[in-house]
Amino acid sequence: MTGAPFSVRGKRVVVVGAARSGVAAAELLVRRGATVTLTDLRPSIDDDARLRACGVTLELGEHRPSTLLDADLIVLSPGVPPRGAALDHARAAGVPITGELELASRWLRGRIVAITGTKGKSTTTTLTGRMLEAGGHRVLVGGNIGLALSAQVEASTEQTIHVIEASSFQLESATTFRPWIAVLLNFSPDHLDRHASVEEYGAAKARIFARQEPTDWAVLNADDPASLELARSGGARRLLFSMGAGETISEGIVLAGEAIVRRTAQGEAPLVPLSSVKLLGRHLLADVLAAAAVASLAGVDAAAMTKAVEGFTGLEHALEPVGEVGGVRFVNDSKATNIAAARRAVESFGDGLVVILGGKFKGGDFGDLRAPLRERHAQVVAIGEATPIIREALAADVPVHDASDMAAAVRTAFASASPGGVVVLAPACASFDMFRDYAERGRIFKQEVRRLEESWNATREQ
Repeated sequence: MTGAPFSVRGKRVVVVGAARSGVAAAELLVRRGATVTLTDLRPSIDDDARLRACGVTLELGEHRPSTLLDADLIVLSPGVPPRGAALDHARAAGVPITGELELASRWLRGRIVAITGTKGKSTTTTLTGRMLEAGGHRVLVGGNIGLALSAQVEASTEQTIHVIEASSFQLESATTFRPWIAVLLNFSPDHLDRHASVEEYGAAKARIFARQEPTDWAVLNADDPASLELARSGGARRLLFSMGAGETISEGIVLAGEAIVRRTAQGEAPLVPLSSVKLLGRHLLADVLAAAAVASLAGVDAAAMTKAVEGFTGLEHALEPVGEVGGVRFVNDSKATNIAAARRAVESFGDGLVVILGGKFKGGDFGDLRAPLRERHAQVVAIGEATPIIREALAADVPVHDASDMAAAVRTAFASASPGGVVVLAPACASFDMFRDYAERGRIFKQEVRRLEESWNATREQ
């Protein structure tokens, strides 16, 4: 940034939304000399005592229009939509409104690697951080996973590489946010319960490239035309990665034989042997390619990349093997919160698949799952608010069973599966109709699988 350093000292700042990022922003703002009010629609929050003790004023149960109008700056937690009567009124009155990611990035001292996409962000972000650490870099990982970016500011140094998972909710308010390396993994319709259209969702994602300069890098999926189009107007250099089009791109990170390689005009340099990859699901290999692309740009050598990959067996709730009961394998992909992600999960398995689908519908077309489900002679167990939408879209082509809760879903799926088959939780929906978040949904799925295993073993012992 040019001009005077960004400062909030002596200013009245209102943070809207007391989830993880909002709390971190409020604490950061107090440390930076602001008078901070944190407002949330909930009547109580877990961090109440700590926040009050550090000097944050709490307004709970409502967002008071007068408080917003009196602010010098409003900071939105990512879960808070930027529209709404009170916010629109404050905006019209000239009160600046920004997001937590944008706020925190203004105080970072190191370089930024920002990773976005409809699916695969958390896996790629985590693995990228591990590769960079293995290569000797000082790394802080966070954003949409782990630590909020505001919680990283005090530890930021000129030598730090901040590896940030960035969601569309975080990017839509970005104005000065400039990653050294920006990664767009893929793009398909999602979050249409928040964004007014697919175009608006895409525009939010594309903001990751908006402030990049020719000295920066955009890492892009050559197999995903929508991603390439979103990055078309960006000013950074490009490094492509490819799973399916590896033979058609002259330079980039590709699969060649039994290895991930970096292809240049001078030849191919091996980076990671495929035998080192421990992840379930071929589509997750694209995330390894993207992480290797970033690590290559950062100067990490092949041995360090390989060491990081060998020690990475995946994230909880991302095609996570849970166990086997009566010859049926159970897999937790609760992070598959959109239809594109669910399709990738389905395509990771063969015949005899049973998929637990459903939750709070976020938009998209369940009909996109029809062909891969039919090809695998799959069955579906539908849960949550989306059950009638799922039944309407799929019941003519695949058997669809209803379940009232996760316990019933696990047992219905097990009863529908054959020995040697797989039950996968790949909801294609948000969790908020039945659970606090996708992580709670995944944990309860695993809990119910364990209970099923216990009852199965008890029956066999009788």
